[in-house]
Amino acid sequence: MTTATTSSAFLLPPPQFRHRQGTTLLCPRTASFPPLTLRPPTIRIHRRSTSSPISSSLKETIGGVRKTWSDLSSLNYWVVKDYYRLVNSVNALEPHIQKLSDEQLSAKTVEFRQRLNQGVTLADIQAEAFAVVREAAKRKLGMRHFDVQIIGGAVLHDGSIAEMKTGEGKTLVSTLAAYLNALSGEGVHVVTVNDYLAQRDAEWMGRVHRFLGLSVGLIQRGMKPEERRSNYKCDITYTNNSELGFDYLRDNLSGSSEQLVMRWPKPFHFAIVDEVDSVLIDEGRNPLLISGEASKDAARYPVATRVAELLMRGLHYNVELKDNSVELTEEGIVLAEMALETNDLWNENDPWARFVLNALKAKEFYRRDVQYIVRNGKALIINELTGRVEEKRRWSEGIHQAVEAKEGLKIQADSVVVAQITYQSLFKLYPKLSGMTGTAKTEEKEFLKMFQVPVIEVPTNMPNIRKDLPIQAFATVRGKWEFVREEIEYMFSLGRPVLVGTTSVENSEYLSALLREREIPHNVLNARPKYAAREAEIVAQAGRKNAITLSTNMAGRGTDIILGGNPKMLARKILEDALLSSLTQNAPDDEIDSGSSSDKVLSKVKVGPSSLGLLAKTTLMSKYVCKSRGKRWTYDEARTMILESIEMSQSLELMELEKLVEEEKEMYPLGPSIALAYLSVLKDCELHCYNEGLEVKRLGGLHVIGTSLHESRRIDNQLRGRAGRQGDPGSTRFMVSLQDEMFQKFNFDTEWAVQLISRITNDEDIPIEGNAIVKQLLSLQINAEKYFFGIRKSLVEFDEVLEVQRKHVYDLRQLILTGDPDGCSQHIFQYMQAVADEIILKNVDPTKHPSSWNLRRLLKEFNDISGKVLNDSFAEITEENMLQSLTQIHGLNSMDVAEFHLPNLPKPPNSFRGIRMKSSSLKRWLTICSDDSIKNGKFRSTVNLLCKYLGDFLIASYLDFIQESGYDITYVKEIERAVLVKTLDCFWRDHLVNMNRLSSAVNVRSFGHRNPLEEYKIDGCRFFISMLSATRRVTVESLLRYWSSPMESQELYV
Repeated sequence: MTTATTSSAFLLPPPQFRHRQGTTLLCPRTASFPPLTLRPPTIRIHRRSTSSPISSSLKETIGGVRKTWSDLSSLNYWVVKDYYRLVNSVNALEPHIQKLSDEQLSAKTVEFRQRLNQGVTLADIQAEAFAVVREAAKRKLGMRHFDVQIIGGAVLHDGSIAEMKTGEGKTLVSTLAAYLNALSGEGVHVVTVNDYLAQRDAEWMGRVHRFLGLSVGLIQRGMKPEERRSNYKCDITYTNNSELGFDYLRDNLSGSSEQLVMRWPKPFHFAIVDEVDSVLIDEGRNPLLISGEASKDAARYPVATRVAELLMRGLHYNVELKDNSVELTEEGIVLAEMALETNDLWNENDPWARFVLNALKAKEFYRRDVQYIVRNGKALIINELTGRVEEKRRWSEGIHQAVEAKEGLKIQADSVVVAQITYQSLFKLYPKLSGMTGTAKTEEKEFLKMFQVPVIEVPTNMPNIRKDLPIQAFATVRGKWEFVREEIEYMFSLGRPVLVGTTSVENSEYLSALLREREIPHNVLNARPKYAAREAEIVAQAGRKNAITLSTNMAGRGTDIILGGNPKMLARKILEDALLSSLTQNAPDDEIDSGSSSDKVLSKVKVGPSSLGLLAKTTLMSKYVCKSRGKRWTYDEARTMILESIEMSQSLELMELEKLVEEEKEMYPLGPSIALAYLSVLKDCELHCYNEGLEVKRLGGLHVIGTSLHESRRIDNQLRGRAGRQGDPGSTRFMVSLQDEMFQKFNFDTEWAVQLISRITNDEDIPIEGNAIVKQLLSLQINAEKYFFGIRKSLVEFDEVLEVQRKHVYDLRQLILTGDPDGCSQHIFQYMQAVADEIILKNVDPTKHPSSWNLRRLLKEFNDISGKVLNDSFAEITEENMLQSLTQIHGLNSMDVAEFHLPNLPKPPNSFRGIRMKSSSLKRWLTICSDDSIKNGKFRSTVNLLCKYLGDFLIASYLDFIQESGYDITYVKEIERAVLVKTLDCFWRDHLVNMNRLSSAVNVRSFGHRNPLEEYKIDGCRFFISMLSATRRVTVESLLRYWSSPMESQELYV
């Protein structure tokens, strides 16, 4: 792609600002820089000069040749070229598909499914299916897939990540792969980053799928289990990543198969993840947690907060910004122990260390209006990637409670984790995974290494002509914000729309105050409720002339910035302004200062006479309906009704709407009338936005200003991508301060820059600009990316240990819940045999004669665990009887497995009748013989026979006891299932706590030159084996105790 040059008239400031715009250029011939230390280079001060046209043209030509050669030599180029064969096939089918009627087109879905049932593969019908979806989208949405969007759909179908620039229509692309893979009937999940986008896509793109005969589901926060279950059964289900993860965890905490909401036993088939880099990389470090009962340590947090206020950084404790860690010094430990009146902060009986360290972390790293906001007496987390408030999320390990104590809020006590999973582990459960994003190429190696998913860069439909201006670096924060304000003021004087990206609520409101001082109208978009409620409206109009928008982050906003404005959003606002006052009286108060809002400088839409007439008629009708029915809607109900009417206008033809209004005119059809008025106003808005868009393009398009570099180039590219969508002009500029948080976090030495600039110019506020500083800043970002990649890689490696264990437990749990009742009984028998084996193996040695075995303890433990279930004859067995019997069977050459019992000892009850029971007994015998945990020795066969005898005796006695009790077999199976599930859940929850503690503890072992990961694997495996053993033993003990005295135990398990 060739990047066109934007006219300098749009990029240089006017004369009155140029005295502030002097720049210091760093020459590229300076010495090479180490990764994290910027040494003083040779400085030359240049005046800005305009290069000659010949020089500029030559640079562009050389740049174009380099770009072309780079494209031809890349693997991505040849992969995309190969996809054009599919594009040609789809284009060749288009004329034939266009001739089909709506009924014939929708009937293609049934035809495709029949062909798949006959053995045809998805690859065989891919081209035709894509052609059908393209035609359906054209008819229902008025949108035809471009050739590059066909390529994007093919990339998704092949289980890859499609990198498509902002504005290239990723949402429409997903319909191709979703439709094709939904034909198998196994379900497709389209995963977005929030509820708003999931609902929008389900309603918008769902029209295509529903037209073609597929069912479309939507998962939203607050839905009931019945709604979730029916939506997951649909062919295509739209959801967000957190709801999907929590549904999976909740299903694995459910007590019966009736409570499951996902498609078990195969809940995962194919997923398309929107903003896949945000979900799998940025949020990959934060596990999804479901918490259980609370502990009673809430009172300690306020005390620890007061102690933290006494401690001084650098004297009593040290901090590491890079990994948000705190370390107490000797002086700090002494002062804290004195303040708390304790002799040891780490005393197990009176532990204070965790609370003090968390209080210090809350003091140093968790800032109000940056990491969280306080609303309604609660500390709510701000997602640093999207700038949105996440009300349901809480920091773990006591951090959230420490923040609540710092702010003087009511403290919600600690909770115990009962289920957890990371997004990496969740999405690895899909046999086929794909994703879409505008920025994934920089993380391609990580996607390949972690998920074995390649990234394919899909070409843009129109050449990208955006101008990315050089980064400007400032010595001080003050200088940066001053230049940002002046650049905004200059662009505003030209009429160009400006989007400013900030990193926190605090920064966006600071810049807003600076602009208000200059009386520059602007809109703010951050986590504050008064701004967040207008998110879609603010973003949609950010491309209008004179629009100034300050946003905390632009990741996952989901609304394109269209030059000239979004006509649909404008038409909706006009409709709401005209109708809401007549439909409702309780409109919310507008907290936003209308004097500083961009709305007052944006051009007004000229609504035509016909539209005004329809609006007036609809307003009168709404007043009459309210008066005649004696009711008024609430504000939210009125908005919902207007939105439903707008949806009606998109789903019905104009003639159908007019006919509907005519047929129901005596009943005052408010909905169809609003729909007609919307269509008329929409035409006026489309004309207005088109003309204004042309004017904005002539001015230079959207100008994006980044106020800080992020820890990843990908996040910066997301902000840059907002300008220059679909071949539009635009420009971007990043302004950073050497005092920004990222430089401090990575100990970037910048003190010399402040001193050097002061000596040269007596002004610390001029920017440093040039190739050298750009290269150095990019190298810093790459170092930061490598650092965080190492953290994510370590977390994934640690989580892989837990992932294997989780899969085993959850598979076992689902087998118990969804399997047949006899399957539960088989699990019980296996547990009983395993418990008998463990008791035996603790007391015998296959390499030694039975006379040296501890038979007395063996019999005692077996009797203790069996309780009243064993008959009296077994209680009479003595150590001598057992030894004599074992001596007799040593060297036995053959036996009847089904009828075997130890000689001269009681025979097990005759409960192994029937083929199924005999088959179960034989399988257990084969398992005993092949058990690697039993040492080989001279008396191995004797040990095997003893295991079979005691296992058979316990199982047969259990079956006999239940049969004699007279309980209904269905009731027995319910009790068995309940005990199995509850015992497994109890021990799995404790295991999660132990594993979390272990992951923190093993890092200390690195001081002893031991690999923490290997230590975690070894101890984690040991913990898991112990957990399974304890689960089996407690399950058996609970069942035997229950049937022995059911009235005492039924409250626990029924």
